[in-house]
Amino acid sequence: MPLAKPTNVSKPVLSQFQLNGKVAAVTGGARGIGLEVVRALAEAGAQVALIYTSSKDADATAKKISGETGSTVKPYQSDVRDKATITATINQVAKDFGRLDICVANAGIASHYDSLEYTVEQWQEIMKVNLDGAMYTAQAAGKIFKAQGLGAGSMIFTASVSATLVNVPQRQAAYNASKAAVVHLAKCLAVEWVDFGRVNCISPGFIETDMLSVHPKEWRDHWSLLVPAGRNADPAELKGAYVFLASDASSYMTGANIVIDGGYTLP
Repeated sequence: MPLAKPTNVSKPVLSQFQLNGKVAAVTGGARGIGLEVVRALAEAGAQVALIYTSSKDADATAKKISGETGSTVKPYQSDVRDKATITATINQVAKDFGRLDICVANAGIASHYDSLEYTVEQWQEIMKVNLDGAMYTAQAAGKIFKAQGLGAGSMIFTASVSATLVNVPQRQAAYNASKAAVVHLAKCLAVEWVDFGRVNCISPGFIETDMLSVHPKEWRDHWSLLVPAGRNADPAELKGAYVFLASDASSYMTGANIVIDGGYTLP
């Protein structure tokens, strides 16, 4: 079966971005980029499962977004590191909402160690969340997409500019390697899943989230000098790209990696 084609590819362009009637699941959805993705998909009309690991505010956050957008947003606690756990969560989302159309594998962590000093545990923890967790999330969603037989599932990975360059001065070989693997994983799945879904990546640059703010000021000042845009991004500035990949507006896009970095990777 060929890549799914919308019933009416000529409908007005803004209507192609609408997600009314769609169901989405977002891992790492309680903060940072994931939180803005949840908000964006709900604003576009989707019902959204906000999947989180440890946030104390997930219930309140889901209720707030639901109230502001009019879309159902429901929190689910899970752990992407454990295949059985995240699979059960994704399956429960599809059962609760009656379907699954969009899945965003966004959960991620970062750490900084000299490459000669990584312990087994430090290396594996990054890979468990950033790579294994992304794969387990995608596997669960992909099986649902295939079983539904609609041909139009959308899988979106949050990767990073660290997939294509080496950030300095921090030492984060494990993080960089995990994100590079995610980008190539998405390309592989895009080819394998063409009968039942599209698979794409978004690679953000420096985004003003908790993950960035914990770094030393001298690092952040150094990074600011390297970004042609002259500033870091607000996570809300990524919302449109996720909606685009989730919607019919990108119906012929699969295997792509959209870099959103203020020009950071260009020089």
